[in-house]
Formats: sequence, C-alpha cells, structure tokens
Amino acid sequence: MSNHISLYDQSNLERIDWPDTEDGRYAKAYLEPLLREGTDRFMRNVRTRMLVLRTEDLVLPVTVNDDDYDNSYVCSPYTHYIRYAKRELELLNRPLMEKSLSAILDVLGYFMKSSQLNQVVHVNNWLLSTNLYPRLSEGQLAAIVNTVREAFPEHAIVLRSLSSSLHPAMIATLQANGCKLVPSRQIYLYQSNDPAFGNAKSRWLLKRDYELLAKNGYEFVSPSDITDTDVPRIAELYAMLYLDKYSYDNPQFDTAFIRLAKQTGVLTLYGLRKEGRLDAVMGFFNRNGVMTTPLFGYDTSQPASVGLYRMLSACLIRQAREMGDLLHESAGAAQFKRNRGAIADIEYSAVFDSHLPLGRRWCWTLLEHLLNGIGVPIMRKYKL
Repeated sequence: MSNHISLYDQSNLERIDWPDTEDGRYAKAYLEPLLREGTDRFMRNVRTRMLVLRTEDLVLPVTVNDDDYDNSYVCSPYTHYIRYAKRELELLNRPLMEKSLSAILDVLGYFMKSSQLNQVVHVNNWLLSTNLYPRLSEGQLAAIVNTVREAFPEHAIVLRSLSSSLHPAMIATLQANGCKLVPSRQIYLYQSNDPAFGNAKSRWLLKRDYELLAKNGYEFVSPSDITDTDVPRIAELYAMLYLDKYSYDNPQFDTAFIRLAKQTGVLTLYGLRKEGRLDAVMGFFNRNGVMTTPLFGYDTSQPASVGLYRMLSACLIRQAREMGDLLHESAGAAQFKRNRGAIADIEYSAVFDSHLPLGRRWCWTLLEHLLNGIGVPIMRKYKL
C-alpha cells in the first residue's frame, strides 16, 4: 500500500483533495476556515501556522511554531509544562510542596526557553484539549513522522493525547521508531459503551444528578434547539468555566468558532435551558469509537446547589451511552469523575527529536525523566 504524503498550507489550499469520507468531510468543514482565515480568528490565543497533511484517505492537521511563549498550551509545550502546571499545583493543597515545585518549574522554564522547546511541529493537532486519532497503520505512522521531520528539520515533532488505554499499538510503533514518551496529564475515561460498567454507587450518583433537571426546571436541549442567538451565550458559558475558573491558557474560543461549530457540525452542541435562558452547554465530537467534549461550560454565578455541572455531566454520559462510544472526559474534577465510575489513565506526548542537536534535545530528555519519575507519581497519589 502506498504511503504517499502531501502537505498543504494557506498558499495552496485550493489544491487539497479532501477525501469523500466522514472524516474527510469533517476535516474540510473544520480545517478549511482555519487555514483560510488564521487560527486566532477562531481561538484568540492560538497562534500557529497550520497545514494539512494528506495520506491515502486520511487528512490530519499539522501546526508549526517557533517560539511565542504566551500561546495556548495546545501549541506551546512551555505553556503546558510551566504556566499551566503552576496553576495545577494549587490543587495539591500542600503549600510547601507547591512552593518547592513552583521554584523547580521556574528554573525548568528558563532552560526550556534556552533550548527552544517551543520550536515544534504538532501532528494531528486539532487545537483542542484532546486530539482524537483515526486508525493509523504502522507504515502510515512511520511515513508521516519521516515526512514531517524532513519538511521541518529544525523542529521537534510531537503527537499529543496518547494513552495506553486508547493507543497501545500506536505508542508501541512510535517508541519503536525512536520517540520519547513525555507525560502530559492524568485523564479520565468512562466506559459508557459497557452497560455493566461502574458500581452501584456511581450509577446511583448519575441517576441522582440527572434527576436534578426536573427538580430545577431545566430542559436538555438538542442541536436543533440551539439557535444563532445562543452563540454569544455559549462563548460566555465556556469562558466562565474554562477560562475564568481554570486557566486563560486554555483555547479561548471566539464567537466565530462557536458559530463555525454550530453551522458545520464540527461540534455537536447540547445545552440546559430554563425559561428561555441557556445556562449550560457542551460540544462534543467522535472519532474511532471515542467521544470527547472540548467545549463545556455553565453559568458559574448560579449557586452550586443548583448542580449545573452535575446535570450537564450526567447528560454527557447519557449521550455517550446512547451513541455507544467510550467517553474521554479529559482532565480535571478528578474526584467527581472517579465517584461516577471514570477510570484514570496517564496521557503522553510522543516526541521525536533525535534529528536535532544535543542542545535542543536535552530538555525533552529531562522532561521525560522528571515527569515519569516525579510528575506521574504525584498525579496518581493526589488524583489530579
């Protein structure tokens, strides 16, 4: 089977032969506007050069960066491993440990910049918290990495969002081809496609959470009930949770992105509405039997007793069950997700840097050893 690979960017956008497949149509609807207008038109803090990689019937987004240390973590390893990590330290509730680890991160951040860690190409980067992967053969994976490495010989090559639960064969292939495996975060997976999954307590909690809709007068509304006038409110609800409460290093979705998602189906949007007002929203997409929700938000000014997060999460799990998909719940709200049956796993980035000079490689090597030796045990112990 041929592994001919082509790379396209904004300059030759019209030459892309988008595959007439479900994934191909999805890629065109999502990626063509970003290529044409620029990523920061849709996500205010995501600055990158975007390309499209085509091989056989597959289309993957590729992003290229050189520095920009204020970029969102979806394009910036520095932001992910330093700035975002500092925010996560607060969850430890261990002031002395937080202070010590923060000092280590300051030193590490200095050396990251000196080794140009942000000079990186991300493969299959959809600019979202979680990248879902199509089925890729060993030959395709090796050919993709080699092609990108030849096109960008001064950049590290990175594939984000890999876990042993979802990608054991991919990880084995990538390691056999010389990648480093650098931990990135602890994620939570819900086997919603298994009707026997979870224990009696988790099933009771989910039932109780779902019953809050009727108790509080909320209606679970489908994509056909989400209107154009809801677009600014959706952007506001996402910002309340992911930006104001968590971190402004998350992708900052503009109303243009929400409108694109709604009009093209790039994300399937559902929400909770009461008396005509949208108070919670989720936007998910599916690939290869896995569902993930990069858009999730609710009105955080409402009292916690209303239970908007609990209601929306219960609705999400119910949707995943109805679709028969495994639900990738990303990171955060660890105890809440565990109580409802989610299983933790470590997510990694596969990094190819053997073609780079030693002065560029050592920081990735240090990260790999530090995070596997210290970071992962901390994440597991404190259930971050």
